[in-house]
Amino acid sequence: MFARQVCLKLRPGRAIEYSRTLENEIIPILREQKGFSDEISFVSGERSEAVAISLWDAPESAEAYHRETYPGVLKALEGVIDGEPQVDTFAVSNSTFHKIPNLPR
Repeated sequence: MFARQVCLKLRPGRAIEYSRTLENEIIPILREQKGFSDEISFVSGERSEAVAISLWDAPESAEAYHRETYPGVLKALEGVIDGEPQVDTFAVSNSTFHKIPNLPR
């Protein structure tokens, strides 16, 4: 399993609109992506920040999404984010919700 972490700076007072956009526009797009497993989002209205973590079956699926679909997702968020989001990727080592294959030792 593979994870993409996206850290976003929200425009002041846009935390609710961010959550609404994620729920109504972005999550439906993610659900159509090959290899997509789950999306978890955290929002701090006080700090005008959000973190979104998407889980994928393999790095290749996440990379295909990043190349082909993510630019459109950024367009959907134009009115609520400030600046360019920071994207990081990780191999998932543990989860209480998902079965993670044994990691090579």
